[in-house]
Amino acid sequence: MGQGGEPRRPQAAFDGELGVAVARAQEGDEVAFGVVYRIVQPGLLGYLKGIVGDEAEDVASEAWLEIARDLGRFRGDGAGFRGWSATIARHRALDHLRRMKVRPVRGGSLEDVDPVAPHDTYDEVAEALSTERALTLVRMLPPDQAEAVLLRVVVGLDGPAAARVLGKRPGAVRTAAHRGLRRLAKELGIE
Repeated sequence: MGQGGEPRRPQAAFDGELGVAVARAQEGDEVAFGVVYRIVQPGLLGYLKGIVGDEAEDVASEAWLEIARDLGRFRGDGAGFRGWSATIARHRALDHLRRMKVRPVRGGSLEDVDPVAPHDTYDEVAEALSTERALTLVRMLPPDQAEAVLLRVVVGLDGPAAARVLGKRPGAVRTAAHRGLRRLAKELGIE
């Protein structure tokens, strides 16, 4: 459920609206660029929090500067824009980590996180990923699983788009996401 008890719209439900807004933003419509930002930013920020932790907002700002600068070069639809912007955000995150000379942020162990009440489905793991606690759990996954889960669930990319962002084969990303979600489900008490 979304805020106010309304059903959450899946990321893909926004892709048509996103595609229209991107096209208008490419023509110079500032209001349309605001729509693009409002649709894409929450997922990008969640993804970046999973990679760089507390520095996510700074890295997201760098990514949006590049997105705005290169918007005229983008070709594609809403789903394609989501993948394109995630690729830019990932590159800025990796640049940030190189500058800091650190590895991606990882928490302690999964045992350090308080358990939650049991749920029924993997979809509920996805619902929980919008919280800070869930992002902490995701950061504790192996890096390949964490990025796959973040791209698939938080950013809303399909397998092939997530694979392009990561420079991997779609099957490898699907496997990493599946293993990551299974591990999260186990830790959250979802069987």
